[in-house]
Amino acid sequence: MAAAAAEEPEGRRGRGPRPGPAPGSPAGRAVGEGSPGGSGRRVFSPAGEFREFSRRQLRDMERLFRQYDAGKDGFIDLMELKLMMEKLGAPQTHLGLKNMIKEVDEDLDSKLSFREFLLIFRKAAAGELQEDSGLHALARLSEIDVSTEGVKGAKNFFEAKAQAINEASRFEEEIKAEQEEKKKQAEELKQRKAAFKELQSTFTQ
Repeated sequence: MAAAAAEEPEGRRGRGPRPGPAPGSPAGRAVGEGSPGGSGRRVFSPAGEFREFSRRQLRDMERLFRQYDAGKDGFIDLMELKLMMEKLGAPQTHLGLKNMIKEVDEDLDSKLSFREFLLIFRKAAAGELQEDSGLHALARLSEIDVSTEGVKGAKNFFEAKAQAINEASRFEEEIKAEQEEKKKQAEELKQRKAAFKELQSTFTQ
């Protein structure tokens, strides 16, 4: 009995490490980007990589992505894209849907991560989508304004540099405005609590 008990840990070691959490579980899914759609292969910052879009635009795109990510797995697969295009009023054929995914599917997994979803709007803003394509219809019908003066359209290096500085300033202003709004809300909450306490003390006297 003692010998068998002593052999058990050795047998467990022989089978290698215990399996981790299932890939689909919250603990097993590596999103690593602070927003939906991470493939788990690398850390991705939408605001850092897609600097041509404002924080508001990125939030709108994230909201749209989450709306049609029915499986809540951080991806929009072919069937979810089919439903999305139908809801937007531009239904596509099976082949058309596959071609839409293929155009931005950088990791060739036949579905759209959030980063690949953002590539659609980058291509739309740069005028790289054919007007009769499904991706162009998606970007147009999603009601997200992707008009932008990107560095790509600058006439020369100095204009590009100036635009990059303006982009950074715009992000800082947006962050500052958000912080001011949060500070204002916190102050209002503090005042309401103080007024409530004062009211309570009046009743207890």
